[in-house]
Amino acid sequence: MIEVAAKAGVSVTTVSHVLSGRRPVAQGTKDRVRQVIEQLGYEPNTLAQGLRSRRTMTVGLMVPDLTNPFYPMVLRGLDDVLTPAGYHAIVYNTDGTRDQEIAFLKSMATRFVDGVVVASFQLTRNDLLLHGRNMPLVRLGGGHFDADLGDLVRSDDEGGMAQAVRYHLEKGRRQIAFIGGAEHAGPSDLREAGFRRALNEAGRDIDEDLVVRADYTREAGREAARALLNYDERPDAIACANDLIAIGVLDAARELGLSVPDHLAVSGYDDIDAASLVTPALTTVVNPAREVGRSCGEALLRRLQADGSEPARELVIANALIRRESA
Repeated sequence: MIEVAAKAGVSVTTVSHVLSGRRPVAQGTKDRVRQVIEQLGYEPNTLAQGLRSRRTMTVGLMVPDLTNPFYPMVLRGLDDVLTPAGYHAIVYNTDGTRDQEIAFLKSMATRFVDGVVVASFQLTRNDLLLHGRNMPLVRLGGGHFDADLGDLVRSDDEGGMAQAVRYHLEKGRRQIAFIGGAEHAGPSDLREAGFRRALNEAGRDIDEDLVVRADYTREAGREAARALLNYDERPDAIACANDLIAIGVLDAARELGLSVPDHLAVSGYDDIDAASLVTPALTTVVNPAREVGRSCGEALLRRLQADGSEPARELVIANALIRRESA
């Protein structure tokens, strides 16, 4: 900065103001400083800037499975908000394990990130209070709002699944199964609650043998479906906790020679791009990942700009059922 200032004929303070944008600088002076910066190939030392400002302009995003197409779209929405504000995201994949989720929080604290967005499957309230207490924190999906834990951004998981099950009932399906994610895995409990609520409201008994759990993967959905479809009281509809599970159910139905939706109706959740590309195209519940990511970014930015004084909030994003050929 001293070299830039000397060559541009300005003070080091002026160079600092041009780089940070926090103080007004005359346009001619600004252009001269930027021209010198380009000539010298100067790159600001973000670590030094962070030490001076106590801000690193980075945030952490924790996700359970970056190969799940839902989470890259969340990241895209997060970037939509944070990048124009000068922040960059560090993405951390945990495989949905508690050890890795705790490791993320510890790592973000040692990196002095300015805040974190957490899609947690396993962290307890005490984990978050202990390891996330010194960072602005936004929880993404699942669980219940707790102001002590920071902001919560989630879609209406229970209501969205209830929509899907009501649709199966309207289509005359009588034996409806549910394949959820692993127990306590993110929003899976809420989606199961929506499944149960819709059947209870319709006066239907719930066959507990038709309520199963699996990983949020295509292969796990396939294996769970094969077991359900070999059951004596074979279901004529399966509501799935995400689209990857549902695509696995389509695989199993094809292997067993079952026509979808004639013999078996299938619905998913999230509306990832693949949902409209498989055959038959998947009936699913929209979980607007990019909008969720934007909302997480806005919540985190609000907390960062308020220096922790902003009260925690809950934002619930409505879902919609997309009717396609599989149900």
